[in-house]
Amino acid sequence: MKSSYLPTVALGTVLMAGTSLSSAFAQSNIADEIIVTAQKREQSLQDVPLSLDVIRGEELDVASSGAEDILFLSARVPSLYAEGSFGRTFPRFYIRGLGNTDFDLNANQPVSLVYDGVVLENPVLKGFPVFDLDRIEVLRGPQGTLFGRNTPAGVITFQSARPTRETEGYVRAAYGRFDTVDLEGAVSGPLSETVSARLSGLFQSRDDYVENTAPNPSEEAYEEFNEYAGRLQLLFEPNEDTNVLLNLHGRKLDGGSRTFRANSIQPGTGGLVPNFDRFTAAQDAGQILDVENFGASLTIDSALGRGTLTSITAFESVRVDARGDVDGGFGAGFAPPSGPGFIPFAAESQDNITGHSQWTQELRYNFDATDTVNVTLGGFAFIENLEIESLSFDTLFGGGVNGRAVQDQDTEAFALFTSIAFQATDRLTATGGIRLSVENKDFVASRTIGPFGSGALGPIERSLNDTVVTGDLALNYEVNDTLNLFTRYARGFRAPNVQGRIVFGDAVTTAETETIDSIDAGFKSRFWDGRGTLNATAFYFETDNQQLTAVGGAGNFNQLLNAAAVSGSGIELDAGLNPTDHVELTAGFSINDTEIRDASLEVGACGAPCTILDPINAVTGNALIDGNRLPQAPKYIANASARFGIPVSDDSEFFVFGDVAHRSAVNFFLYDSAEFRSDGLTEVGLRGGYIHKDNFEVAVYVRNLFAVTELEGAVDFNNFTGFINEPSIYGVEVTKRF
Repeated sequence: MKSSYLPTVALGTVLMAGTSLSSAFAQSNIADEIIVTAQKREQSLQDVPLSLDVIRGEELDVASSGAEDILFLSARVPSLYAEGSFGRTFPRFYIRGLGNTDFDLNANQPVSLVYDGVVLENPVLKGFPVFDLDRIEVLRGPQGTLFGRNTPAGVITFQSARPTRETEGYVRAAYGRFDTVDLEGAVSGPLSETVSARLSGLFQSRDDYVENTAPNPSEEAYEEFNEYAGRLQLLFEPNEDTNVLLNLHGRKLDGGSRTFRANSIQPGTGGLVPNFDRFTAAQDAGQILDVENFGASLTIDSALGRGTLTSITAFESVRVDARGDVDGGFGAGFAPPSGPGFIPFAAESQDNITGHSQWTQELRYNFDATDTVNVTLGGFAFIENLEIESLSFDTLFGGGVNGRAVQDQDTEAFALFTSIAFQATDRLTATGGIRLSVENKDFVASRTIGPFGSGALGPIERSLNDTVVTGDLALNYEVNDTLNLFTRYARGFRAPNVQGRIVFGDAVTTAETETIDSIDAGFKSRFWDGRGTLNATAFYFETDNQQLTAVGGAGNFNQLLNAAAVSGSGIELDAGLNPTDHVELTAGFSINDTEIRDASLEVGACGAPCTILDPINAVTGNALIDGNRLPQAPKYIANASARFGIPVSDDSEFFVFGDVAHRSAVNFFLYDSAEFRSDGLTEVGLRGGYIHKDNFEVAVYVRNLFAVTELEGAVDFNNFTGFINEPSIYGVEVTKRF
């Protein structure tokens, strides 16, 4: 079933689950050869001419302890950051500083998430829970050949554990602070001689822990959730040349949106106000976050001639109701009582996905053209319909709907691609590819009720289309058995996009196609008889027509714009070491410098009002942002972990596992201000317990060990509203595998 030539590469951070108990006890993660498939072929990770990191086994279990959502990936590998303002869905990922702060439900993000070979385009789909995975691969840099659209920053791929021919499974149960419950399990095995199955499930819940101290609160407390997710896979293997995998999966989330906190940021200086209490808030509006999604995919692999023909047909659908108190407080300055601090006006809004369907089809053929040439040929189709409803509520007078707008967006994208790997000598391999993409998007927005006496508007129509050529070229030179040198040029793009959340404004804005050219150079090495690894990459990129989102400022909406260019450069380092059979150490570090380059580009600034540090256009009152760093783009990211095992017998041990993740200061918006920024955030985790070779484990854990509280984002159009990181979570966990 696999091409005999050069198993191809994958890239990224690989976080492997399902085997963490046995692998952690029995062998070193660092010494293993890791096979990844991010380039849609198999290859040893150390041979890949791409920037990559590796985290496996226990590191996934540790980072996700305490019912963490997908944002636990933030700062777990160099150049990767994540944040979100929607609660346990709609994550916003950033790689090498490139991301999108857009909070609209049709946001066009430059980091693509691919789950079991299926791209998840809508940002709410990207919050699907992480459970029963074989691995996660993080691809840094443009992926314009094999993944194509909306991948200028990179790709994160998730690969579920597949059905097995031997009966196996596991059950994991954890209980922690705030009555946090985390249950996960899977069972896998044969149903017949040709059919095997795997059933996986997840349940996570937490009680509210933020008390609402407002007069006559609509809700007593916030931050609770109940989440269910499941996956059924059926694998049909009629012969050794063909396998057919059916994947059915779904999710149900019932909880609250992110808790916004009015005037939690110090005017003039930034940072949280003195005596800030993360366990209280004062709001006069309720929270809703209901998410339901279902998906199915059919993957067929067939041996054909000198290679393998792969078909992936998939459907995804999601529904969302998300409502929050955006002003973060109660009342208003003109309608006392009000607070905390000055509330200029009440802002309570809701965004819903009322209709959604996504169909994708990928067909590719990977084969050995000769003994030294491997070829991938493929085609891709993407069809999506998205219907969005946005609402505003008259919080001060009974909470009735006083604003409503709807959007209808249809997207079609088609692509043809090829990638060729040529082994020029025993030590030198060249890989190159090209992709032709055709993009079409039709958009209609209408306002039926205006919240400020503005009345109905629309329909407003926009039609966007483009044809784009992208690709890459890489060289990998094997100096010896322990050292590889590589360099890579890549071009990627982000499809044209449109925004029209016109419940609060009249503007429908568009952004033209963004392209990126990037150059990487680095090395991958092993030392000390394979006990250690050290990998390093230096990179430089430049974008053309960079898509940016002006968030807030003039009101509760987003506006799209194109910057002439954005440049970025940096380095990425990762290392691992097994000094003894019972000690494992890892570390990662990155520097990411970004700069907006457009002398005429300006954006509306805060309505709080904040202390603007940028030059101001005297005519328009807007902030000039040329030379600014990108928002939510930390310059430094660092992570490290250490595991120590203490053998009790030949088949059991006590262990301690510690980890730390750090990101440096970030700016929240395109303009620079004294207030809307965050200092560095460093979070420490710890896990310890007992493990037996029969795959039984009992452990205690703590996340955010030192209870660090730090801003992660803000709302700037009303007051100094902010939202913060997760609190300290601790608990006990028991796992049994069979």
